[in-house]
Amino acid sequence: MDHVKMMKNKKRMRRLFMTGYCLTPQQRIDNSAVLCENCNILAVGGASAFNMDAELEVYDLPDAYIMPGFIDTHIHGGMGFDASRADCQESSIQNMSRLLAARGITGFVPTVVSMDHQTMLERLQSLSQVMDSAMPGAEPVGIHLEGPFINPQKRGAQDQGAIIKVDLGFARELIAAGKGKIRRVTFAPELENSDKLVELLCENAIQPSMGHTVANEAETLRAIDAGARCCTHLFNGMPPLEQRQISVTAVALTDDRVTTELIIDGRHLHPRMIELACRCKPGTKLVAISDATMASGMPDGAYWIGNSPIVVENGFSHTSEGKLAGTTTLLDTGWHSLMSYANVNETYAACSVSCNPAISMNLDDRGILRPGTRADLAVFEQGSNRLLMTVRSGEIVYSAEGIQPVKTPEYLEDEP
Repeated sequence: MDHVKMMKNKKRMRRLFMTGYCLTPQQRIDNSAVLCENCNILAVGGASAFNMDAELEVYDLPDAYIMPGFIDTHIHGGMGFDASRADCQESSIQNMSRLLAARGITGFVPTVVSMDHQTMLERLQSLSQVMDSAMPGAEPVGIHLEGPFINPQKRGAQDQGAIIKVDLGFARELIAAGKGKIRRVTFAPELENSDKLVELLCENAIQPSMGHTVANEAETLRAIDAGARCCTHLFNGMPPLEQRQISVTAVALTDDRVTTELIIDGRHLHPRMIELACRCKPGTKLVAISDATMASGMPDGAYWIGNSPIVVENGFSHTSEGKLAGTTTLLDTGWHSLMSYANVNETYAACSVSCNPAISMNLDDRGILRPGTRADLAVFEQGSNRLLMTVRSGEIVYSAEGIQPVKTPEYLEDEP
């Protein structure tokens, strides 16, 4: 049975991970190795280029490949934890942290939905506090507020009674309650005073993201020009593409300034729409997300997103009216699906779950295998794509059964 390991750095720790290849993810390196010292990557290259010494802990995995640890920038919960619920406890977010580590995820952004004024402040304060606790697996790297300044016409599974017009005073209260941890706020650009909201968010180093909106072309461009450079789950919670009525959907898809989230669960979007987004968003501008709920890693049953009840049947999350309500699918499944749905290569898919989300969240120290960056790694078995190991800040936070350090491989020993 797979198990989780957490090792504490009591002294200098150097680990070498050797695999069939690695995705940096800008390039693929065959017969590769990644050398980590304490929490950072020291070197990346061909395995034969590394010198062995007695202090080195070596993992020889020739039938595996390494990529940067995944970062999920839009996830509501997992293992019974919901970022918007009153029972936001240290133990529950730690359970979610373990679940994500067992899927190759090293960083995540807990996402809070719309709630009434006082409840939202209280839960934001609670979430900010528990995020400071030590995590056994994946690490929370910020908070995403998905509301409350959104359009009720495109509310999805959110509580309609909690959705409000732009209130700059309340926005300031939310920012204060977040204690510097809020990284992104989803809003509707068509709302009155949304331009002032964008200005306020940017002043506080918070990214405004357009979503749950019916904004037209002019309203969308005005928001982008003001500083809104993200789009929350493109195609979902917004008007469909039309040939004459240009909306936020078409603008976000084609404006190179905008980074777009995309839910890759096979239910929210037709594969052709996923392919369209990938063709329109080369480089770093597409971020795969899970939009996962507290039901992730749990059996079918009744659950919540904030104060809204949802039902999970056969792994499909929906409201009592049949509306889509988040997912139970995590990024380890999503990035493989991206390759099959959109016919993109593994480098593009790897970027969508590691490098791109790191860039979109201004996390300059992770998301790439490069000397000096954080040693956040996901190691997969070739062929089966089974996760073998997850490394966060140089610590092994998940390993499949049977994965152990080895003596120096014979082919790397010095010749006599």
